[in-house]
Amino acid sequence: MKKKIEVWSVISWAMLAMFVLFLIYPMIGILNQAFFNPEGAFTLEQFTKFFSTPYYSSTILNSFQVTIAVMLVTLLIGIPFAYFYSFYYLKGAKFLFVTAILCCMSAPFIGAYSWIMLLGRNGVITVFLKNTLGIKIGSIYGFNGILMVQALKFFPLVFVYMNGAFKSIDNTLIEASANMGCTGVKRFFTVIMQLSMPTILAAALLVFMRAFADFGTPLLIGEGYRTFPVEIYNQYLGENGTNHNFAAAISVIAIVVTAMVFFLQKFLTNRYNFSISALHPVQKRKPKGIAGVLMYIYCYGLIALAFMPQLYIIYLSFRNCDGAVFKPGFSMGNYQKAMKKLLVRSINNTLIFGVVSLVIIIVLAILIAYLVVRRPKVINHSIDTLSMLPYIMPGSIIGIALVIAFGKKPFALTGTMTIMIIALVIRRMPYTIRSATATLQNIPISTEEASISLGAGKIKTFFTVTTPMMANGIMSGAILSWVAIVTELSSAIILYNNKTITLTMSTYAAISRGNDGLACAFAAILTALTTVSLIIYLAVTKSEDIKL
Repeated sequence: MKKKIEVWSVISWAMLAMFVLFLIYPMIGILNQAFFNPEGAFTLEQFTKFFSTPYYSSTILNSFQVTIAVMLVTLLIGIPFAYFYSFYYLKGAKFLFVTAILCCMSAPFIGAYSWIMLLGRNGVITVFLKNTLGIKIGSIYGFNGILMVQALKFFPLVFVYMNGAFKSIDNTLIEASANMGCTGVKRFFTVIMQLSMPTILAAALLVFMRAFADFGTPLLIGEGYRTFPVEIYNQYLGENGTNHNFAAAISVIAIVVTAMVFFLQKFLTNRYNFSISALHPVQKRKPKGIAGVLMYIYCYGLIALAFMPQLYIIYLSFRNCDGAVFKPGFSMGNYQKAMKKLLVRSINNTLIFGVVSLVIIIVLAILIAYLVVRRPKVINHSIDTLSMLPYIMPGSIIGIALVIAFGKKPFALTGTMTIMIIALVIRRMPYTIRSATATLQNIPISTEEASISLGAGKIKTFFTVTTPMMANGIMSGAILSWVAIVTELSSAIILYNNKTITLTMSTYAAISRGNDGLACAFAAILTALTTVSLIIYLAVTKSEDIKL
């Protein structure tokens, strides 16, 4: 027995050492560059430069403005969508669910690129309205463009969260409110919304973090509207000169800002700390009359608008194209060009990096979840806290930190497969860890105790009883980690080279060089990969529950 307990102690210390090496050590490098000049003297010069220069400090206000706006709009459109889906029998509900998930599973910058092709200065819709109807639409660039692209991209996250929350509401509570005269819109706001408040706050945090850390969308469509992640990238790898110390200082500020938002959400969530046991699930109703028609128009109209950019990219991938000019006719020319432009290598790297990273993430998630739930010690809770730090960091910061830590001897890993996998594991493991932990918390420990009492032993019980019971939660988090891995841009753009290029990076590189047909081909293949991943997940699990 003593030997088996020591095994878990060794695992705990090994986990802690891993986080120290691949997370804390790189973060120390960021702090060192931010607070110390090249001569090694302590200085606040970079922070003073940032806050005293409106050109730079305005990026904080810009990021907050657009991110808060995105968060509010996603809640505003996502909660009604989830309510209609959860409380009414909608025809084609499975289609709505799958399509909504696909909307948020592609790389955000691809949506931005597609909307530029549709509503940009020479976009197909812009030109059509101007030449046919004489209507000039407003600019899609800047704040409005970022808001539209990110809101349509992230509202499905709110939908998935709220769908789970609405399923957990006991129908007797709704019946009781009806008996007291509380029905319709009043019941929605005073009963259903109040019962769902912890989930609303969690969804709001997730959208905020995703929108705040999004690098590709403001880079492509923001133009003069500069945000935090873009400024960090420009200072570290920009074409107009770089300042690594300044980039590190901005990174520190970004970490502090996101950490404050994270803890604020935790504080607000604790104020609504209650549990609901849905012994009587909500009974769905059939939509009727004009209200039912409007319900269908809203749900299918919103999904059509959100999914249109991906369909348009796929359509353009088959159009004849010369550089940035699409010509009449269809062919496989863009895909043939892609074959000559690292398509095979990009697909291979994407799959290899993805599979290896996901296997590591699953193993770490299982071990960390078990340590946190079944062996609640200070060291294990410290590991759990460290595992969540990447959740509140923009990917570009992770990339810069890893370059600082492992960009020179004795750890010269920049541009290698190893550093790419490390970045993907660190950045995307919180999804699977949180899902695995939540699942294990709902599994009674008596099941494991029964196995041990029958002579199985703790380690054997862990592998043969505990782990299989966690399978659904692990797979739910793993699909999110997988899709986030194959669509990763913000850290990859700092770490990759020609040998480690992925589909996402190939797409971005083609966009930045004005090879629109080639970019559409890469983006279409990336969309197909995420679609197949989701279909496989749904087929294997036979479930509509994805715990974000």
